[in-house]
Formats: sequence, structure tokens, C-alpha cells
Amino acid sequence: MVTINSPSIDLSSYRDQHFKGTRAEQDRLLRISTTLYVGNLSFYTTEEQIYELFSRCGDIRRVIMGLDKYKKTPCGFCFVEYYTREDAENCLRYINGTRLDDRIVRTDWDAGFIEGRQYGRGKTGGQVRDEYRTDYDSGRSGYGKIIQQKMGGNAAKF
Repeated sequence: MVTINSPSIDLSSYRDQHFKGTRAEQDRLLRISTTLYVGNLSFYTTEEQIYELFSRCGDIRRVIMGLDKYKKTPCGFCFVEYYTREDAENCLRYINGTRLDDRIVRTDWDAGFIEGRQYGRGKTGGQVRDEYRTDYDSGRSGYGKIIQQKMGGNAAKF
């Protein structure tokens, strides 16, 4: 296997803190993975839109939409698994940083999807970052969850 050193396909410094194994095992899996984590999605982005954009880089094995663990509604991330590493590398080169639903898509290597990881890890069921957000974001259900709770749920309507 030939390794190409390109800033767009190198491993980032982020590591999944819930990974079951050593850092060395995680790094090894990241270097051979065909799975990408995709973040900063709108809550309204559909699986069909993900397929349409990401299939431009190659054949997709599957898309796993991130869901609020309580409501089972989309919560702004997904996993895209390609058949080949080359296609996943192309996605990091060409799709990362592009717009989808008026949002900048962020992609990164994932060590491989494991059942259960499709659910948000925040206390309220979504992503942790959306709980503490203080700005209004129409693509991510309005204000952050903590502000919405303080305002009795009315914050999402402003």
C-alpha cells in the first residue's frame, strides 16, 4: 500500500475519547479506514443529500445518520463509509470545507462505525456542542439546548 503525505488526508489531532482500545490501535485503524465522520450538518440535511454530494468522490458502502438519542431525529452529523480508502481520501480532499444546506461540511477520519455511535452524546440527546451554543442557528434547531431550557423552550421560536 502506498501512503501519500497530503495535508488533506493526514490524520488530524482529534481522537474519539470513547474508543475502546489503545491510542496505537486507534491510529492504526484510522490509517486504513474507509469511514469518515461528517460534522456541522444541518438538522434538516437528508440521507439522500449526503449520498448525492459524497458519491461524487466514489462508491459509498453506507451512510449512517447521527440521531438525537432520545428523539431519534437528525442531530447534525453522520458517518460515510466508502468501499475504498482512495475514495475516502478524495472526499477529504474535495468535499471537506464545501457547502451543503448552506453550512460548511467538516470531514475527518473515523476508526470505523460501531453500532450505538450514531446517537448524540450530549445530556439532552444531541451533540454536546449544541447544548452550549449561545448563538442562534436556524440549521441546528435555533439556540443551544441549555438556553432553550432556561427560556422554557421558547428560545427555538425566536
